[in-house]
Amino acid sequence: MQYIDHGAGGAPDCMRLAQGPLPSPGPDDVLIEVAYAGVNRPDVLQRSGSYPPPPGASPHLGLEVSGRVVATGARVTQWRVGDEICGLVPGGGYAQYCVTDASHCLPVPKGFTLLQAAALPETYLTVWTNVFERGRLQAGETFLVHGGSSGIGLTAIQLAHAFGARVFTTVGNAEKAAACRDAGADHVINYRDEDFVEAVAKLTDGRGVDIILDMVGGDYIPRNIRALALEGRLVQIAFLEGSRIELDAMPIMLRRLTFTGSTLRARSVAQKAAIAQALHAQVWPLLEAGRALPVIHRVLPLTDVQAAHELMESSRHIGKIMLKVGDR
Repeated sequence: MQYIDHGAGGAPDCMRLAQGPLPSPGPDDVLIEVAYAGVNRPDVLQRSGSYPPPPGASPHLGLEVSGRVVATGARVTQWRVGDEICGLVPGGGYAQYCVTDASHCLPVPKGFTLLQAAALPETYLTVWTNVFERGRLQAGETFLVHGGSSGIGLTAIQLAHAFGARVFTTVGNAEKAAACRDAGADHVINYRDEDFVEAVAKLTDGRGVDIILDMVGGDYIPRNIRALALEGRLVQIAFLEGSRIELDAMPIMLRRLTFTGSTLRARSVAQKAAIAQALHAQVWPLLEAGRALPVIHRVLPLTDVQAAHELMESSRHIGKIMLKVGDR
């Protein structure tokens, strides 16, 4: 098969198309003929050498795919050869074929194309587990997500809106602000023009927001803490501006705040399966009703993976960047 090899890692031009053997499914796995693969920030981090795969995972890039099952392990009962699925993969998604645990796959939602389905697993599982499970977002609460025009951001806006939250987000320009409003954001804050802490205070009459989903880190962390309401929850999923800060932690105690976070790739097989099951039960009906749909910015062929990563690193995109791998 053909796959993307990033060698020892580095800049986007370190990636190249290579030939290698098909992976073999274990007893609980499926082998997928890949139609589309999603490009995600962890792929960029892995390529650059700052996010190594966990033990036992494929060393190659790619964390979500859609496609057709072409082989199943001996213990797999929920999928058959020929089924069209989308799935969270532990690595190796930038390839014509990849292997993942059968429990990390989901059916293509009714009415969805394989392209749309490939945009779901990594982003929607990440948002679900962090916002709704760890963050415990409830209808009627206030929710702030930074980087609202990213794939994660637009998914978080749409799902929080669909489940009855009042949604705030931060962006860097008017085009991205419009996309976030279209996705369901109630208030969009341009971080180049105003301080989000002050804006949140005004919009909530000084109360603050109940939950913040942050992927920026750095000096956003103490500012996030100031923007939280009593009993508020800050959920950290990345550190684009760094993880080492000086912080006065007293407000966490005095206002009974929760500061938590998680990564998805390192979770156990059973944990990821449970998140996938919850997503299927809670979010698939929304998707099949035409709500909270993935926003796809651009589709590039697998051979243009360098351009895909350069676009991701530029932050010019609005929504998901996808790679077309197969013929469908």
